Amino acid sequence: MYSLENKTAVVTGAGSGIGQAIAITFARQGARVAVLDLRAEAAESTVATIEQQGGNATAYVVDVSDQDAVERCIQDYASAQGRLDILVNNAGVACIGTVMDTTREDMDSVYQVNILGVYHCLKAAVRIMEPQGHGVILNLASLASITAVKDRFAYSMSKGAVLTMTYSVAEDYVKKGIRCNCICPARVHTPFVDGYLAKYYPGKEQEKFEELSAYQPIGRMAQPEEIAALVLYLCSDEAGFITGAAYPIDGGVLNLY
Repeated sequence: MYSLENKTAVVTGAGSGIGQAIAITFARQGARVAVLDLRAEAAESTVATIEQQGGNATAYVVDVSDQDAVERCIQDYASAQGRLDILVNNAGVACIGTVMDTTREDMDSVYQVNILGVYHCLKAAVRIMEPQGHGVILNLASLASITAVKDRFAYSMSKGAVLTMTYSVAEDYVKKGIRCNCICPARVHTPFVDGYLAKYYPGKEQEKFEELSAYQPIGRMAQPEEIAALVLYLCSDEAGFITGAAYPIDGGVLNLY
C-alpha cells in the first residue's frame, strides 16, 4: 500500500524539516523526487540521503517567490520525467507577533513566500496536470489556518490563504482529474524550532521547548516523519476519493482542549 512507484513528485522547501522528511518518504516509496529549496547545500544534502537509500532525486535551487524561476524549474522537471504526478507545497516562512508588532516588511515577506510562492507552484503544476488528466496537490497549511494561534498575525493570514487556495483548486479541477488537499499541523520539532528557541530564549531553550510541547494535549510536538506519513497517504492512490479536504494533525489541540 501507499506505493509511489514510477510516480514523479515536486516537493518545495525540501532541504530540511518537514519537506525533507516528505521527499525522503516519497523516494522510499518509489517516487522520483524533485527537491526544491532556496539553499543549494540543503537541497543537495536531501538528494544525497535519498540516493544513499537507493532512491531517485534531483536538486533544484529555486526561490518560490520568483514566478519565472518556478515555472522553468517545474516545466523542466516534468519534461525530463515525462509527466508530473504530485506537487507538495511545503516551502514557507514564519513570523511572530500581533498586528501591532507586525511591520509592513513582515507582511510583504510572508506574503511573497507563503501566498505567492504557493500560487506560483500551483499554477505551474496545474498547467502540466490538466492536459495529463491527472495529478495530486498537497499544500502545507497550518493549525493557524483553522483556529486562533497567539502572536501569529501575519503567519495565520498567510496560512488561511493556503487553506482557501486549496479549496479553490480542488473545486475548479475536480472534473479534470486533479485532487487538491491540505494538512494543518500543530507544532512540529524541526531545525526551525531549535533556531527560534536559541534566538529568542537563550539559556532557556529547554524550558520554552517543554512549554511549546505541552501546547499539544498529547504532550509533545510532532516529528517531521509523522507529518510525512499523512502526506504520503493523501498523495497515494489509496486516497483517490479525497479532495478539497483540510486534515488537522495537531496532537489533539482542536478537540481535546
